[in-house]
Formats: sequence, structure tokens, C-alpha cells
Amino acid sequence: MSAFKELGLDQWLVDSLSAMAITQPTEIQRACIQPTLAGLDIIGGAKTGSGKTAAFALPILQKLSEDPFGVFALVLTPTRELAYQIADQFTVLGKGVNIRVSVVIGGVDMMTQALELARRPHIVVATPGRLADHIESSANAIHFQRVKFLVLDEADRLLTDTFAPDLATIMDAIPRRRQTLLFTATMTQSILDLRDRPPQPVEGEEPRVPFVHLCKSDESTVASLVQNYIFVPSHVKEAYLVHLLMSNVSKLEKRAHNRLADDQDSDSDDEITASKGRSKDSKANTVGQDKSIIIFVGQCKTAESLRVMLHELGFRVTALHSKLAQQERLNSLARFRAEAVRILIATDVGSRGLDIPTVEMVINMHVPRDADEYIHRVGRTARAGRGGRAVTIMSERDIDLIHNIEERVGKKLELLPMSEKKVLDGMGKVLAAKRVAALHLLDTDFGARDKIRMKKRGVAADVSDKDSKKKGSKARVKNPY
Repeated sequence: MSAFKELGLDQWLVDSLSAMAITQPTEIQRACIQPTLAGLDIIGGAKTGSGKTAAFALPILQKLSEDPFGVFALVLTPTRELAYQIADQFTVLGKGVNIRVSVVIGGVDMMTQALELARRPHIVVATPGRLADHIESSANAIHFQRVKFLVLDEADRLLTDTFAPDLATIMDAIPRRRQTLLFTATMTQSILDLRDRPPQPVEGEEPRVPFVHLCKSDESTVASLVQNYIFVPSHVKEAYLVHLLMSNVSKLEKRAHNRLADDQDSDSDDEITASKGRSKDSKANTVGQDKSIIIFVGQCKTAESLRVMLHELGFRVTALHSKLAQQERLNSLARFRAEAVRILIATDVGSRGLDIPTVEMVINMHVPRDADEYIHRVGRTARAGRGGRAVTIMSERDIDLIHNIEERVGKKLELLPMSEKKVLDGMGKVLAAKRVAALHLLDTDFGARDKIRMKKRGVAADVSDKDSKKKGSKARVKNPY
């Protein structure tokens, strides 16, 4: 008998999983699928890349197949890209029941979304801000009276003050008699408080205690992930980044006129090979040439500047950040998934939940101030048992941050040796490309739309302050159970 069949899943779902070459459940799936089918609320915590989406999607689809009607489940997620990814997984897994999935996010025409919601899709996957806008302005399109499941994916991000007002609006629009499923890769105090609080009664029901499963591990990152750092002066970070990329993206993946290829191709990956020799984990050594790489930066402006600089140096590269229009963001992700480009430069909008199997390296161009954010970033590689490498480029100001990260993940980052001479040989071309990028930002007036938007908001600032004081109690994080 199939391992998934033993968890209580119907044969049509087992067949769907088999078609995707998924035959064995992960720990979080083994723990949470049966309690969800039994009608319990869930709090699930597991490392990134451990199959959390399937842990809630599979039982929801089975329950939906038994009684298909209207809006059956509402899934909330903090980022737009993750919303599309979750919707895709529901669609693939639910082919056997002709599931209808609607994605409700910002950056897309509200009227089109309202018409789609009015047709009562089975599953709604949404970001809280846009869904709250629909509830407040398109009430006739919202039919959440019979919602059976509420899912909070990346719950640690959703249960913060940032999303509190929107979550309060959403909670008021859905039934209290429902199952609530919370999943996260990082445990925060707000989630632990929910775990420890006494059960809350719902009218006509006995108080329910949520089923809690937190995958235990001394390390917060997977064993197949090799974690390195490069210690360099802050003003030469870009030069070291370029050398690292030259060592990890094959000549076939560089544009024909790459300015550095003739100088550095022969260097290949001497430093990576040296570091691999110290790795004891065989899975980590599956990392090879022709890698897909995500570079994380701290600001949208930096992402755009780095994109132009690397393009000028001949790399095939695209970017993902909040200053791009939604269609541009989708196009960037599509090109990266299809391996039309091998390098994606992203802010932390790309650090949550994205599952792109070909990513074999993550580079932190800037050290994240929050150790949990580091865990989410490096979790974009070494997923589902594959190998991967994370390299953090740090400077003299980042030492304390690195120590915090090491304490949080439960292991020391290893120094990645690099040839200073080879890096400095390409410095002139890197500086020239940086100047081109700086001029591009000036010529395009990058961020101008935001300046205009901020001025408009400033006019209404006093009104907003007064409103927030009146709604003080509503602005707190509302209990999702």
C-alpha cells in the first residue's frame, strides 16, 4: 500500500502524486495530513523545502472532492509570487476534480479579480492587503459564508502588525466555524502564544485544541546545504560577486560578448572545488557547473543597479523586486524558471516559499539583519533532498550579524577561499559597469513613482493617524482561531 494511502488520502490523489514522482511523504506531511482530515486545527513548523504546501493542499482537496461547492478554502500568503506558486500546486494536484483556483493579489486589475471571485472559485489564494480591499469595496463579489478552511502560509510573517488590520477585516468576513491551518518555517512568539493559549469555544461546538507539530532539529537549515562566507572590504563586494559568478555559470550561459569570459573562464571554480573537498556531506557535492543562482540584496535600487551592472558585464540576468510592475515580476520569474536566464537578483520578496528546483546556489550580497530571514533566503536551494550552496558576502560591519546567524542555524559558516589577485584583475571592468548602472538609475529616474506616491500619502497623513487611533484595537494581530 502507498505511504500516502496509509495517511488516508484517496487513490486519485495518490495517483496525482505518483505522476509527479512523489511517493513518500515528508515528516510534516506524515504528521499533519491525518489530523487535518480528522477536522483538527493545525500549527505546523518545518524547514523550508520540506513539503508544507502539500501538507495542507492534499487534505483540503480530498475534503473538497467529497462536497464541492463555492469558495471552500481561503489561503493567505505574504507575497504575490508565493500566491501564484501555491495556486499552481493546487491546480496540478486537483486536476482530478476540475478544481477552480483564483489568485487575488496586488498589481492586477481589481475589476477582473472581482468578476473572478463572483464566480465562486473553489480555492482563493490571496495576499491580505488586496483581499481586504475587495471585502471593503466589492462586497457583492465576496462569497465566503461557507469557507471550510483558512490557511496561513508563512504564518510568522502574516501574524505581524504589518498585516494586522487586513487580517482583522478578513477574519470578520469568514465563518468562525472552520478549520484553521498555520504553517511556517520559523517559529515566532506570536505563533508560540497561539500554541500555548487555552482553547477558544465556538458557538455550538466544544473548544478545540489545535494539533501542533514542530519538526525537531538542532539546525534550522537542511544538512545538504553547504554554507560559506566571503570576508571582504565593503567597497569591493561587487568585484568578488562577479568573480564568484564567473566560477559558477558556464561559458554557454554567458552572452557571447561577455567582457570577462576571456579573462576568467580558465579560473573556473578552483575555490568552490577547494571548499567542496572539506564537505563531508555527499549531497552537497552534487552542486556543479551550469548553476541557477539567486542573489539577494537589501533594497530595490540595489537590485536594479546590480542587474544593469551584471548585464553590462555580459551575464544573462533578471530581477525581482517590489518596484517592478506585477507582469514584469511574473515575466522575470518565468524566465528564471525556464532557465532562459541563470541569475535572478531579488529582494526579500523572493525569499519566502519559492520552489525552483534548479537553484543550486544562493548568494547574500547583503547580510540580512534578521537571522530568520537568512534561513528563508538560503532555503531557496537544497530543497527536497537536493544539494545546494549558500554564500554570504560579508564586510567588517557584518561580524555580529554573522554570529547571530550561526547561533540561529546551529552551525558555523565556512570561509570560501578566493584568489584576491584574480578578483583584482577584473576590477577595472567591474567599476566601469558600476558607472553605467549608476547612470542608468539617474536617466530612468528610478523610484520616481514612489516619490509621487509618498507625496500623495503625505497629504492624507493626518487623517490616517486619526483613523488608526480610532481603530487601535483592530490594528492588533487578530487571533486566527
